[in-house]
Amino acid sequence: MAMAETEFKEVIEELIIQIEDALEELDNNIDYESSDGMLTIIMENKSQLIINRQSAALQLWLAAKSGGFHFDYDDEKGWQDDRSGEAFIDILNRCLTEQANEKIELELE
Repeated sequence: MAMAETEFKEVIEELIIQIEDALEELDNNIDYESSDGMLTIIMENKSQLIINRQSAALQLWLAAKSGGFHFDYDDEKGWQDDRSGEAFIDILNRCLTEQANEKIELELE
């Protein structure tokens, strides 16, 4: 059963807060800005990753240098890439590491 849009927005907001908290714990110069379901992560080299909700499709989208990723929500597995089935956090950490040119490993609750 598909989740309602209000629940979808709540799940995305919670995820964005978790990512912000994880970024705060890192000891580096990664900055971020968030507003209304969109999180822009600004790397030290000024490259960006953008995480946002796509309400019409009930998807979470990630835009990075390496490409765009679309994620569907699964109650048991969380956010999964709609093509590969890979977990959101794994793709996010890989993109962060690629763009920072150093290992970045965020841990979300």
